[in-house]
Amino acid sequence: MLNEAKKALRVTVSNFDSDIMDLLMAGAADLEIAGVAVPGYISYTVSTAGAVTDTSEMADPLVKRALITYAAMRFGNPPNYDKLLAAYETQKVQLMHAARYTEYGGDGA
Repeated sequence: MLNEAKKALRVTVSNFDSDIMDLLMAGAADLEIAGVAVPGYISYTVSTAGAVTDTSEMADPLVKRALITYAAMRFGNPPNYDKLLAAYETQKVQLMHAARYTEYGGDGA
């Protein structure tokens, strides 16, 4: 998940890895607050040297895209914040209304 987010954010250095992972985790929490049953999880470890290892398990493409959009919206001060916010809100609403992403939608498959 980290590498995909870094690619979307056009970040090539590792200095921001923990910040990006925190944003992905915050995005997952935001979706859960909205009632979306997020399949998988976002997590990471940090070595004593400060290296970040992504230990996430997230395979769902729609949730991944929403989390990456959330991270792009919150990373730094993007000039297209309003467009990213609108895109994220649209993605979140779509997930909220899709039965497979709610607790009422069955097994999540």
